[in-house]
Amino acid sequence: MTDRERPLEGLRVIDLTRALAGPYATLLLAGLGAEVIKIEDPRGGDLARENSPYVGRDGVTVERKHDDDVSISHLTRARGKLGVSLDLKQPEAREVFLDLVRTADIVVENFTAGTADRLGVGYEAAKAANPRVIYCSLSGFGATAPEGGKAMDIVIQALSGAMYASGGPGEPPVRIGIPIADMLAPVFSVIGILSALEQRHRTGIGQHIDVSMLGALTSFVAIENWSAMAAAGMQARTGLTVQRLSPFGVFECADGYIALVAVHEKLAQGLFRAMGQPELSNDPRFANRDSRVANAAVLEETINGWSRTQSVAAAVAELEAQGVPVAPVRHPEDALLDSRVVARHEAVPVAHPNYTSEIDLRTAGIPIVFSGAETGFDDVMPIAVGEHNDRVLTSTLGYSPERIAALRAKGVI
Repeated sequence: MTDRERPLEGLRVIDLTRALAGPYATLLLAGLGAEVIKIEDPRGGDLARENSPYVGRDGVTVERKHDDDVSISHLTRARGKLGVSLDLKQPEAREVFLDLVRTADIVVENFTAGTADRLGVGYEAAKAANPRVIYCSLSGFGATAPEGGKAMDIVIQALSGAMYASGGPGEPPVRIGIPIADMLAPVFSVIGILSALEQRHRTGIGQHIDVSMLGALTSFVAIENWSAMAAAGMQARTGLTVQRLSPFGVFECADGYIALVAVHEKLAQGLFRAMGQPELSNDPRFANRDSRVANAAVLEETINGWSRTQSVAAAVAELEAQGVPVAPVRHPEDALLDSRVVARHEAVPVAHPNYTSEIDLRTAGIPIVFSGAETGFDDVMPIAVGEHNDRVLTSTLGYSPERIAALRAKGVI
C-alpha cells in the first residue's frame, strides 16, 4: 500500500458471499479501498476453503496435510477482508448481522434466490435496519426467477449458449477454460453497486441490486447476432478462427501457435508479404475483404501451410516487420509473468502468511489504474474461520467481552 487514498476508502461492506462469484465482487471492492467484513458459517466457513490445491509448510499440495494448510482459492479470494463467523440460522446471529448493517454502506450476498430472505438477512431486513444500505444479490437466475436450482459456472455456460459459441462445426460443446460466468457477474455487480452509490448521493437512500449470472453471460453471447449469421448462411462455429473476419484467428506453427489479425486491406497485404507470397493480393479469392471471407477456409489453410513451417518466434518477427497484429499463444503461467501486467499490478503475488513457497504463486490484482488514487488490499485475511470476531465485534459494534463470550458459548459466532 502507498499513502495515496483508494477510491472507496471509508465505505464498509458486509460480505455474505461464498465460493467465487460473490467473493470476487467483494474482492474488487476491497481492492478499491472498501472495508470488507466477510461473514462465514462457524462450521467450516466458505466453500472455497476446501478447494485443492493447498499451500503450507510442505509447499503446494493436492491434499490438505496439516491444519494450517490453506486453499489457494481462499488465499486469493479472502485478501483484504476481515473475517467474522455467524451461524445465521440462530436469531442472535441475525441481530449481530443487522447491527453490522447499521454501520455499513453495502451488503453483498450470493445465496440461491430466496435464501437470504428465509434466513432473515435479505434486503427488506437490511433496509429496515439501514435505509441507506445498498444491497446486492448475485444469483444464478436473478431474484425474480423461481426459487431453487444450483447455478454453478458450468451450468451457466451451458444455458447461456457460450459453449456453442466456441469450437468448430460438428464438435462437442466447449467449456470456457476460466470460470467466465463466475467472474463476469460480479463485475456487473460492482458496476451496479457503484451506480447505486452515485444515486444515493442524490437521494440519500439505498436500494436493492439484482444481478443474474445467466443474464450477465447471455448478454455477452448476444453481442454477436447469431440469427443473422444463420440467415446469411454463415458458419458461426469456426474453431480457432473467425471466418466472417478472415484472416482472423489462431494458426499453427512448428513449435506452438500464433494469433493474428489481418482483416483490412493493408494488413492482409502485409500478411501475404510476411508469408513470402505477395501475389496472393492479386488472387481473386483474396483480393478484397468480402472475397477473403467468402473463401476463408482456403485462405486459412494457405496461412497454416506457411505458419507450420515457421517457429513461433520467426512467424511473429516476420508479421511484426510487416505491421500485422500478432502474438504468440501463451500458457497462463507465462501470461501472469508478463512485465506489463506485473508493473500495473494486474497480476500480483500471493503467499501463505506463515510459510514461503518455491513456486511463484500469482493471482488477480485490480486491473484499473487511477491518476489520482491507488488500488490494493489491506494486510488482513481470515486464515481461520472467525479470525477477526473480537476485533470487529469490539471496535465496530462496541460489544463487551462478556457479550462476545456469551455469543461464542452459544455457537452464534
